[in-house]
Amino acid sequence: MLIKIRCYVMAKELNEESGFRISIKTLIGIAVGITTVVSFWFAFQAQLDSMRDDIEEAKTLPAPNISRTEYELKDELVRSTILNTQEDVSEIKEDLKAIEKHLRGK
Repeated sequence: MLIKIRCYVMAKELNEESGFRISIKTLIGIAVGITTVVSFWFAFQAQLDSMRDDIEEAKTLPAPNISRTEYELKDELVRSTILNTQEDVSEIKEDLKAIEKHLRGK
């Protein structure tokens, strides 16, 4: 058995005498939300202005000079760090193989 229910919703007409209810709690929530958004906006704008000033100042500074010796030392440091890391990884792999062998033996 199928029952059909029809709902008719009459739209209310808005005019000068129309009104609505809103609680004080809701109004305070809306005010806090708007205040938060506006505060974030002004803080963001201030941070952008500061960053623009820093960029403009950086444009006026001379380019840093990197000597050949400094470049070579940094390059050597990076290469040695990579080699040390590779050695550490090899040691860890060996330790892992020993652990696996020990676990399989049990």
